[in-house]
Amino acid sequence: MERLRFDPRPDWETQADSLGFTWRHVGGEVYWDETAAYALSLAEVEDGIEAPTEELHAMCLDLAAEAVQSERLMEQLDIPEPMRDYVADSWKRGDPSLYGRFDFAYDGTGPARLYEYNADTPTSIYETAVFQWLWLEDQIKAGVLSAEADQFNSLHEKLVDRFRAIFPDGGFVHFSSDADFVEDRQTVRFLEDLAQQAGLEPQFVAIDQIGLNADGRFVDHENWLINALFKLYPWEQMLRDDYAAPLPTADVTVLEPAWKSLLSNKGILPLLWERHPGHPNLLEAYFEEDPAHSALGRSYVRKPLFSREGANIELIDQGRKVEVVDGGYGEGRWIRQALHAPPAFDGNYVIVGSWVVGDQAAGMSLREDAGPVTLNTSRFLPHFIRD
Repeated sequence: MERLRFDPRPDWETQADSLGFTWRHVGGEVYWDETAAYALSLAEVEDGIEAPTEELHAMCLDLAAEAVQSERLMEQLDIPEPMRDYVADSWKRGDPSLYGRFDFAYDGTGPARLYEYNADTPTSIYETAVFQWLWLEDQIKAGVLSAEADQFNSLHEKLVDRFRAIFPDGGFVHFSSDADFVEDRQTVRFLEDLAQQAGLEPQFVAIDQIGLNADGRFVDHENWLINALFKLYPWEQMLRDDYAAPLPTADVTVLEPAWKSLLSNKGILPLLWERHPGHPNLLEAYFEEDPAHSALGRSYVRKPLFSREGANIELIDQGRKVEVVDGGYGEGRWIRQALHAPPAFDGNYVIVGSWVVGDQAAGMSLREDAGPVTLNTSRFLPHFIRD
C-alpha cells in the first residue's frame, strides 16, 4: 500500500457540478482530494480488506443472533427496554439489510484492525461508488494509469442488485433524511437513483414530515401510506423518539432494519473481543464499567456508545488526553479500546472504510486527516489496484 501524488483532473469540479456532487468542500476546506491516491496490490485488497470484512460481518451477525435472546446484552447495547421486543422481532423475521461500512486501520503490512462498524447510517457512499470510479476511468483514459488498473469497487452494482433482492416485485419505497443537511440529502438522492435503476418507485419525504394516521400507520407529507422506508436517521435516536411506540404495529419495512441498532453502536467492540479474544482484526476493548479495562493500562481510546464522525472520541496516551471534538455525544455509557493509531502516509493519517452490501464486501473508501481521529471534515482520496 502506497500513497502516490497525482495532478488533479483539470475539469473535475465541472464534472462534479454536472453530477450534483455538491458535498466536496467543507467550510472552505477540501473534502474530495485527488492530489494523491492510494495504490494497493490485489492481494492486499482481497486478503487484507475483503476477507476480514466478510469474516467480521459474519461475527457481527452471530452477535446479533445472540443479543436478541438476551436481556443482558440488550441492556449492554443500550437498547431502550420498551423497544427490545421490536428489535428482536425484526431479526427473527429476517428483515433485510442493505449496507454497512467497517472502518479499519490498515497499511498493507499487518492485519486490518477494526475501529468500528457503521452498520446503520454510513455516508460517503456516492463518492465511493461513483466519483472515485470516474477518477479511475479518467486516469486510465489519460494514460496516467495502466489500462489494467482496477479498483475495489462494485458498490454501485451490488446496491442495485440488493434493492432488487429486497423488493423483488418492485413497488413504491419512501426515502427519508434531514432535508436541509446537504451531505445526507445527497446520499439519499443517490440511493433513490439506485432504487429507480432496480425498478422501484422512490419518493422522498423529509424525516420531520412523517406523520401517523388514525390507523397507526406512518404517512408522508401528502398523506400517502409508508409501507417501506429507507431512513438516513440513526436508530439510537429513532428508538427514543415520540414516534417509536407505534413502530411495532405500523406495518412498515425499514432500511436499515431495527436489528442493526444492535451493531451500530460501539458496544459491539467489547462484546466481539469477549467472544473472539486475540482475533487479528480486533482491538482489545472493554465496557468502561468492567474492571478488566485496566488491562489497557494508561493508553487507550475512550468512546461513547453512540457517536459519529469522530465526535467525543478521547485518545488517552500515557494518561494524557488529546483534544476532543465535542459533538454532544458525551452522555451515556462508554467503552475503552486499545490505542492503535491509524497508519500515517506523508504525514496524513488514513482510515480504510470497507463496505458491505447484504453479506458481501463491495468496495473501499479512504479518508485522510492531519490528526488521528477521522472527522466529517476529513478528506476523501481515491484508490486503485496496481496491475
